[in-house]
Amino acid sequence: MTDTHDQIAGLLLAAGGGRRLGGRPKALLTHRGRPLVEYAVGVLRAGGCGPVHVVLGARADEVRERAELDGCVIVENPDWAEGMGSSLRAGLESLAGTGARAVVVSLVDQPGIGAEAVARVIARHQDESSLVSAAYDGVRGHPVLFGARHWAGIAAGAVGDQGARGYLKTHEETITLVECGDVAEPYDIDTEADLGHLE
Repeated sequence: MTDTHDQIAGLLLAAGGGRRLGGRPKALLTHRGRPLVEYAVGVLRAGGCGPVHVVLGARADEVRERAELDGCVIVENPDWAEGMGSSLRAGLESLAGTGARAVVVSLVDQPGIGAEAVARVIARHQDESSLVSAAYDGVRGHPVLFGARHWAGIAAGAVGDQGARGYLKTHEETITLVECGDVAEPYDIDTEADLGHLE
């Protein structure tokens, strides 16, 4: 078997404008002294993904300027305001022709999910038809791994803020759930009150 690191890409969705945070893009929030997008890229890499594709949207130029994203494939989504679905579509399209057999998708606003959860999900990857999801007390969450055979179907259904939800619902019986509640916390940074989770 070839090196897993070369076969499994990371896809970080980091395009949102942070509407409930007064218009502060989540990618630019500070966590451990650096922009949150930079931290999230490090998590994917440490968990075993390579290369990492990052979808930017709101204030993309400022994110590029402030965050250390060397070695990442930067995907700018001009339609980011339509919701997460457009960013997922853009990210999956950017993976075409890269040779990746699967992709691990994570969200920039979930810093409680670290490299160990990513590594657990990758460890359950079998082939290009794999669907693997982290679970928290049995409830599906992020990160999720999509084998390459699913990309077109997921992209076709990714509209508004739906992302892959609809596709995964219709393929529920084929998803491998990996419990990660002992190593990660799946909270989102959505409101001012949530900023207390950042360090």
